[in-house]
Amino acid sequence: MLPIPAEELNGSGTLGPYWTFYRAVVAEQLTRWLPDKPSVVLDLSGGRGRWSGQAARAGHRVIELVDFRRTASLASSLAAPLTADPQARLRDAGRVRHVRADDLTFLPDESVDAVVAEERAMSIELMAESAMDDVARVLRPGGRALVCVDSLVLGMAILAEQEQWQHLRQTGEVMLVPWPDGSITRCFSSGQLRELLTGAGLEVEWVRPRTVLSPSTVDHVLGSDARALAWLVRTELDAHPDDDDTVGIHLVASVRKV
Repeated sequence: MLPIPAEELNGSGTLGPYWTFYRAVVAEQLTRWLPDKPSVVLDLSGGRGRWSGQAARAGHRVIELVDFRRTASLASSLAAPLTADPQARLRDAGRVRHVRADDLTFLPDESVDAVVAEERAMSIELMAESAMDDVARVLRPGGRALVCVDSLVLGMAILAEQEQWQHLRQTGEVMLVPWPDGSITRCFSSGQLRELLTGAGLEVEWVRPRTVLSPSTVDHVLGSDARALAWLVRTELDAHPDDDDTVGIHLVASVRKV
């Protein structure tokens, strides 16, 4: 997928159809990934309710952390506003517990079955190693985590827009990218993401780009037939381009605690 201009990353502008497709991919991927039986799910995705609500409607009990180790401005900077419908949040309230906390010390060891860290959670958290250690601690044996981060493709595109050419040669190191609002994002290669996850003692099941279809392809297909969205999502998720970090603005990984 071609790099996306930074001004389009808030979900507005000309790439509206792409972000509709992107959110549909995330939702379907989460549906496929969530445990088959009712479980306790910890959501570290920022406290705006979309993914915790989806897990709740699938029959799981959810602990949703609000503002987990992040600033509100950066947490809402990508992939369009994700505030859930208020009525939907009321329907989900019986299964979703909202907690405001900076870390996971309030949770006992091995107390949750699954952790969802969407919305680039481990890129917004610059001390991602510490955060993943916390995730590994609270997961039960056999429990899984779904983790989304910014890719080097995104980081290099933003640095190029800022004409920070000297930093583009440092792709073997940790890439910290400044945003116009003053916040920082940490961008990963697939190898660096694997190191982050295995360093916490977790077994990597897969790492892949969140999307490989380009915005122009998505726009063309949806412009021809709006009913093609479901077909596009299936095409994306069935491609399985594991460990390919040369495309896509985000990487997503699934891990298991052994």
